[in-house]
Amino acid sequence: MKYRNAILIVLAILIADQVLKIYIKTHFVLGEYVDVSGDWFKLLFVENKGMAFGMKISDSSWGKLILTLFRLGAVFAGFFILKSLVRKHYSRGLILCGTLILAGAAGNLIDSIFYGMIFSESIFHVAHFTPWGQGYASLFHGQVVDMFYFPIMQGTWPSWMPVWGGDEFRFFEPVFNLADASITTGVLVLLVFQKKLLHKKSLPADRVKQEPEAVSSHS
Repeated sequence: MKYRNAILIVLAILIADQVLKIYIKTHFVLGEYVDVSGDWFKLLFVENKGMAFGMKISDSSWGKLILTLFRLGAVFAGFFILKSLVRKHYSRGLILCGTLILAGAAGNLIDSIFYGMIFSESIFHVAHFTPWGQGYASLFHGQVVDMFYFPIMQGTWPSWMPVWGGDEFRFFEPVFNLADASITTGVLVLLVFQKKLLHKKSLPADRVKQEPEAVSSHS
């Protein structure tokens, strides 16, 4: 896979992710939902200050800033790593996994950096675009928009079970977005098929002799 093709995939996922997030942000009040398919698939508007699936490292504003800066560094590094994988002729599958992870990280990074500056609050009214800097939070402190909710199964843990006995459970509880799904897909495929993916493509003999040209054509 050529580097420009990987970048096109990243851009396609980014556009789809942001279009969906902006639609949810500007059409739903926080906590509002619609049933997409019965009771097991809903579009539920939630926001989180943390990582994928609502995880976070701290409740403080410093924790949010550190997370956003970490995301920013990871995304910049991701572009260089992706380009290196292409130049070194790693498998198409590995490059695609890296592309999915990078696209998802960049998608959530956009929310974290900019959404607080350009959107009003969503708590009591549907949010709207605001003049730059008049939104609900400062730069790098935006909240990530999530919407996919799959409460496929719910019930109560058996009373004999330690710790959770008698508590209600729901599967799948976390609410996530397209960027989260992209990251998760890339990571899971990489973990499951790592033996097949973590190798370099073998080049024909004539291309081995012309490695500098091959490298430049893939950059």
